[in-house]
Amino acid sequence: MSKIYTKTGDKGQTSLVGGQRVAKTHPRLEAYGTVDELTSHLGLLRSMISEEQHKNFILDIQKALLSLSAQLATPPESKYQPEPFAAGQVETLEAEIDRLQAELPPFRCFIIPGGGQASSQAHVCRTVCRRAERCILAMAQECEVSSEILQYINRLSDYLFVLSRYLEE
Repeated sequence: MSKIYTKTGDKGQTSLVGGQRVAKTHPRLEAYGTVDELTSHLGLLRSMISEEQHKNFILDIQKALLSLSAQLATPPESKYQPEPFAAGQVETLEAEIDRLQAELPPFRCFIIPGGGQASSQAHVCRTVCRRAERCILAMAQECEVSSEILQYINRLSDYLFVLSRYLEE
């Protein structure tokens, strides 16, 4: 394995997929960096959950977010183009939201996070997801972003809210 450090980013620049150099503060980096942060928080959440079904679902979300990040990190002029964000991801989230909500009492008021570690971590994931959505929307003002990505990240925060309620102790 080559060295992990390259020193090419020491002056605040980094390379996008395809080699284009941009500032580390570029909206594209803010977007996929925040999605990376969300993916890490989801890993922590997954480690707190005992039910295999939920762990596997969150792992699938992490995999989807890696694909989503590749899309965000790749400018349209790059020779390398990742696979398009998989169709059906939004519907999968919606089905899981509906399944979990069917097991919960009706939502009647705002929730203060803190109903156990896993539930609280799901709330952290939800808020990071909302920030990722804002970053992606800011990026979309300068670069094209697929509607599937915008829908997915929006629906993911809904799923995380419902999951936080489901995980309350």
